[in-house]
This record gives sequence, C-alpha cells and structure tokens, in this order.
Amino acid sequence: MKRASFLLTAMFGLALTTMPGPAVSQQYPGFTKTDMSRVDVDRSEILQGCPYKDCIPAVDNPTYVPASDITLVGDMEPVIRLQIGEDIRAYPLRALMFHEIVNDTVGGLPVTVTFCPLCNSAIVFNRRVGDATLDFGVSGLLRNSDLIMYDRQTESLWQQFEGRSIIGQYAGEKLTMVPSRLEAFAMFQAASPNGQVFVPGSEKRLARYYNPYEKYDSAPAPFLYRGPLPDGIEALARVVMVRGQEGKAVALDHLSKTTPKTLGDVTLSWTAGQASALDTRSVEDGKDVGNVRVTDSAGNDVVHDIIFAFVYHAFYPDGEIIQ
Repeated sequence: MKRASFLLTAMFGLALTTMPGPAVSQQYPGFTKTDMSRVDVDRSEILQGCPYKDCIPAVDNPTYVPASDITLVGDMEPVIRLQIGEDIRAYPLRALMFHEIVNDTVGGLPVTVTFCPLCNSAIVFNRRVGDATLDFGVSGLLRNSDLIMYDRQTESLWQQFEGRSIIGQYAGEKLTMVPSRLEAFAMFQAASPNGQVFVPGSEKRLARYYNPYEKYDSAPAPFLYRGPLPDGIEALARVVMVRGQEGKAVALDHLSKTTPKTLGDVTLSWTAGQASALDTRSVEDGKDVGNVRVTDSAGNDVVHDIIFAFVYHAFYPDGEIIQ
C-alpha cells in the first residue's frame, strides 16, 4: 500500500526536504488554486512528506457495519468513538492509517474524522466554516511531523493538530473540534452494539489493513521532524492535552499511576485495555497503553488529544508536561 512505501521513504530520510521559496502554488505539487499570498506560518517549516496531493486517499463515502456484527476487529484495537445525538460511530485506527481523513455526516453534522499516525493525533472537526461546508483531503505536506490537510473547495492548507488554516483563502481560520475519544473496540461494542463501525468497503477488506509504522512509538526519535525535542521525557511518550488548557499536558504514564486526575475544571481518568496502534504490525497485538476519558463536571466528553511529547513541545514550546 502507498502508506507502507511512504514509511520506507521516511525511514531512510529521502523525503526530508524543506520546501524552498518563492511562494508560488507550483511549489506544492498539484495545488493550482491555493492563494499563496495568504500565509499564516513560516513556510520553511513545511516538508514534503509524500510526493503529491492525495497520495494518501481520504474517504468521502464511508461504509459501515453494526458493531454487533464485527468479528475482525480485535477487542483491544483502538477506535475513535464519536457520538453526536443518538448517532454513534467508531473509526478503527487500523483503517485510518491508510486514509487519515474521513469526510462524514454524523447526527446531521458534517464532520471530518482525522488521524495523523506520526503524531498519534486523532481529532474530529466540524466541516462547516461560515456558510461553507468543506471536504478535506491529504496534501502530502507535513509541519512538525503533523498532517497538513487541504480543503477541496479552495485548496487552502490546514494544520491537523491545530485545526487552523495556514496557507490559502482561509489562512488564520480555525475549524471547530468535536468531542470524541479513543476507545478499545470491546468497550465500544459492549456499550454501543448498534453503533456503526467504519470499514473500508467491507469488513473483509479491513483485514488487509495493518500498522506500517512497526515499533514507531518506541523509536528514539520521530520521523520527518526537525524541531527541538522536550527535556526529561521520551520524544514518543504519550501525553494528554486538554483543548482550552494547552499550557499543561499530562504524561500518560503519570496519569495511569495517579488516575483520576483533575486539570482545571475537567477530570482525566485512565483504565487498562487498549492496544497501541503504533507498536506491532498487527494493531490488536500492540502494547497496552490504556483508555483515557476526559470529562467535565456533568460527565460529558471534553475535546482532548493523546499525542507524542515531541508534538506537544513543537506546538507549545513553553508548555509544561506533568509527569
């Protein structure tokens, strides 16, 4: 698959090329509509991660199987759990490895479900910006090792971790994040047997998907990243960051030993039983990194992210990691 080929390229550093000026659309392969006069980032930070736009194919018409009928997803496999109203969906990270973006409508809300394997960043966005509903694809570009998306309507470029447009017509605009969480599939299936599970065409086809980043989350350094690394913690250690409280993050190892933990006005909790998607080739066999819940005083999910420490440090260099 294309993602596996890209990984091999990354491992040997062949794709680690800083994008040079001048600021013309031809600089980024395939982007002919992008308004390159509107820039909200240092363009020298952008790398060519894979060779062309849509080199990793986003999904625009996702298909689903009821959770109760799923047999090929392992009990500990991580899925993104998304509930809007009575509409409950699960998106296996195994499938998102090879698609990274799913454009969907859940509970009547147009959303984009995203996963950046290099950052372990799983975020759901509202696709509406003003009066427009956008569709997103994979640009092939990276910044701070993080996926840069693009919208097909204007070909503006969007930083996945921030949900912010960094180049193009929408430069400076931000997408609204939608509460979701990573959850072991057995937990999802038990709580929501009628919930719908995203499959790439059919569950049988899902069996072909795997983790091409074998042992990535125990590597000494991240792929396709040139920035400084955090002190006192492994670059690829997981940390939990609550949106709206970005000045602090909690190391996952610390949370697992001190759960539950209060951060501002929210509660973070951890339970065992979720496999790392970025450990073994077979996702269901990955090491146990546990399940995290971040909730408000009413028990509602709060927008948060479970990312690698280097990602948090790259975007919030003055932030504190509690460990």
